[in-house]
Amino acid sequence: MKNTGDDKSIEIEVAYAMPQRQVVLPVVIPAGMTAREAALASGVDQHFEDVDLEQCKLGIYGRVVKDDHVMQPGDRLELYRPLLADPKEVRRQLAAEGKTMGRLRD
Repeated sequence: MKNTGDDKSIEIEVAYAMPQRQVVLPVVIPAGMTAREAALASGVDQHFEDVDLEQCKLGIYGRVVKDDHVMQPGDRLELYRPLLADPKEVRRQLAAEGKTMGRLRD
């Protein structure tokens, strides 16, 4: 953990979602804690057994952040799952079939 010289605690939220279920946990962490440390300390892995807290990408309100990003009060730390399919490849395949990402045509 980065030591900022401030021993205060801050409140953040940690969010993780699967297609069928989402969890947003309120978490109190020491000021100066990094995004990766906050993910590891969040306890979200008690709700989802397949989440890889060591490797998943992290974001704050939809913006990807580095592991060493220092968390701020009120941040919503989002843990991102790996993509199952490359969106560009899916669009290429649909275009080849004469379909679009919106409404599929027959």
